[in-house]
Amino acid sequence: MQTIQTDFEKAIRARDFAGLRDAFDGLPPSDLATLIQNLPIEQQTTIFRILPRKLAATIFEYLPLKEQEEMLRALAQEEVAAILNEMSPDDRTMLLEELPATATRQMLALLDDEERGKAVKLLGYPEGSVGRFMTPHYIAVRPQWTAQEVLDYVRQHGQDSETLNLVYVVDENGALIDDIRMRRFLLADPKLRVFDLMDNRFTALKATDDRQTAVNVFRQADLAALPVTDSEGVLIGIVTNDDILDVAEELATEDIQMLGGSEALDEPYMKIAFAQMVKKRAGWLVILFLGEMLTATAMGFFEKEIERAVVLALFVPLIISSGGNSGSQAATLVIRALALGEVTLQDWWRVMRREVFSGLALGSILGCIGFLRIAVWSAFSDLYGPHWLLVAITVGVALVGIVLWGTLSGSMLPLVLRKLGFDPAASSAPFVATLVDVTGLVIYFSVAAVVLRGTLL
Repeated sequence: MQTIQTDFEKAIRARDFAGLRDAFDGLPPSDLATLIQNLPIEQQTTIFRILPRKLAATIFEYLPLKEQEEMLRALAQEEVAAILNEMSPDDRTMLLEELPATATRQMLALLDDEERGKAVKLLGYPEGSVGRFMTPHYIAVRPQWTAQEVLDYVRQHGQDSETLNLVYVVDENGALIDDIRMRRFLLADPKLRVFDLMDNRFTALKATDDRQTAVNVFRQADLAALPVTDSEGVLIGIVTNDDILDVAEELATEDIQMLGGSEALDEPYMKIAFAQMVKKRAGWLVILFLGEMLTATAMGFFEKEIERAVVLALFVPLIISSGGNSGSQAATLVIRALALGEVTLQDWWRVMRREVFSGLALGSILGCIGFLRIAVWSAFSDLYGPHWLLVAITVGVALVGIVLWGTLSGSMLPLVLRKLGFDPAASSAPFVATLVDVTGLVIYFSVAAVVLRGTLL
């Protein structure tokens, strides 16, 4: 790949455009996009000016958004118009919705009437909805057509279709009534009618469905493309698996970043501006810091107990980390299960029941380890004093309660947020850990007050 890029640069410097076109032959558009984006912007524009329009538009779709915006600024207006008009509607919509409003209006003005109509229609759907990344390029046929008529129609119009894996059947009003795999038409008797091949079973998305719904439906349907209908069931577009892969990657990236206690980044990590990076991370850090201040407040509330039994303070870090870790584990597992569709809001009771037993089991394991640690240490040292057995019981019982509370909090918080209409990933691991830290101290010192009453307390 490095050799090819060097050849590109030499051909551009020598103005050997014929040789440059020869170098394009045999390379897929995705590889060409990778090579081009590593070149200076001046050389990028030179290449785009000599490319055939359709190939230039296809390569442009593979470029990252930042490079696309730079390219649009560097190219002449008529060159931009040629690329935008050749782009697939879904990729063009993703680009236009990221541009400032004034720039979007300028780009729309460069489109021809037909493409402008498609772009305006797609941009009219809510942000993040299926309508924003569907494409209107598909094959639709009528139920009374013969298999031969379908194949003739595909030969005539198929080159503009996003995919030929599926053929969609619509009635006289344009309403979707079935989808049929292309292989069935290829293998069927040419005189057979479309309705003879129909089973009236299909999976479709609504244009107003959100991105997560689209990903979940695609995962269950296991198809190369899914039809998109309006509120009345009329077929208006399709969504292909390559678009869904991009959406799934974007959603997973957002969730991972939010799970880490940060706002989702709008750009790749190495390209986002420093000020934006700080802004995205500072908000959550401030919230978490203020939350952790409650830990000091809780410690102050039990100041007298700590003065009378200083040994209790030795186990505060242990208590805090155990509760926070168990809560973070549960939150991560439930958030991922929600994202994959393995868990719904109706499953909250089953989730709670599982986490109660999990919390008791995990808490018992940690509690036994904590108890044994104190018991073994006390056999060789008087660090924990004459009442070491009571201290060990306090730590062991408190760990059971704190881990149980951590798992319940971590598992239920994402479900509560989903019920309220928020992103469950907002219940990030640091957020859950902060919540459990404070309440864990209350549980710990409450258990100590009961077990050590009359001795250390």
